[in-house]
Amino acid sequence: MNFRTIRHGMLAAVIVATAPIAVVAQDFTPESPECIAPANPGGGWDFTCRQVGKALQDLDLIPSTMQVVNLSGGGGGVAFAEVVNKRNSEDDLVVAASSATATRLAQNAYPGNTADQVRWLGAVGADYGVIAVAADSDIQTLPDLMDAIKEDPASVAIGGGSAVGGWDHLKVLIAAKEAGIDDVRSVKYIAFAGGGEAVTQLLAGSLQGFTGDLSEAQGFVESGDIRVIALLAPERLGGEFADLPTAREQGIDAIGANWRGFYGPGGMSDAAYDYWVDRIDTLYDSDEWQKIMEANGLAPLDLQGAEFEAFVEESIQEIEDLSREIGIVQ
Repeated sequence: MNFRTIRHGMLAAVIVATAPIAVVAQDFTPESPECIAPANPGGGWDFTCRQVGKALQDLDLIPSTMQVVNLSGGGGGVAFAEVVNKRNSEDDLVVAASSATATRLAQNAYPGNTADQVRWLGAVGADYGVIAVAADSDIQTLPDLMDAIKEDPASVAIGGGSAVGGWDHLKVLIAAKEAGIDDVRSVKYIAFAGGGEAVTQLLAGSLQGFTGDLSEAQGFVESGDIRVIALLAPERLGGEFADLPTAREQGIDAIGANWRGFYGPGGMSDAAYDYWVDRIDTLYDSDEWQKIMEANGLAPLDLQGAEFEAFVEESIQEIEDLSREIGIVQ
């Protein structure tokens, strides 16, 4: 495996190239495939379940439709506890996960639950973060937004789909720190159960900014409801995203990518584990999934099985270190 981690005070982006994992899964076939999205419809976890579920079905990689269940609460904690405590041995079940999941685990925000209680299956890409405003906002650039916070922190509320101290929150704090805001705890962040709810409040005027990922913001950009003022990528993306300005080009060196993947119950059988690892690997290598990644601005991240588990462990440690640095974890 050959991968590069770009880290600027945070786990920032991962570009991966790795050989396919040769897993032959013949001893298990799910009867009723199910994916839990740990947030309400419209957010990144929901996107992951629905896009992957549809692609798996379209490619005949699963025998029937993937049922998607939205189980929001606690920044993914409700779903995590449900799997660990009530559905620990279900082989048909997978759960959408991301850097937000690693963040909450790093901050001990899932009471009584730890990363080793589930089985980490694989990643399907990395989603660059964005900071956006309503389309009709007077704020034109990321420095404009940061200057408004410096002038009167209480007058600027920024919302996202993760809990306070979660991944969406961290991205804004990193940008604020790079913009010269000494006490990043002065940044007013409002947590919502999903990115879709945060955008709704942005359009209603209750928020002045939105922090999320490109995939969950894309539909609102296309509809003309919101305007991205900063893409948290090392450089501009190509294609339909070429017009999105990076934070770095505006003098604020904040970079952040949210990995997207899946975990399964800790008591999942080895046969089911091998099956889901194989299916995620096969999906990732397909032309169909590569087109979905390109259409949604996803960066490459090709890790499955033991490699993905090691990556998640490293992610949790780095996010814990970052959280201590900015005072979220004591």
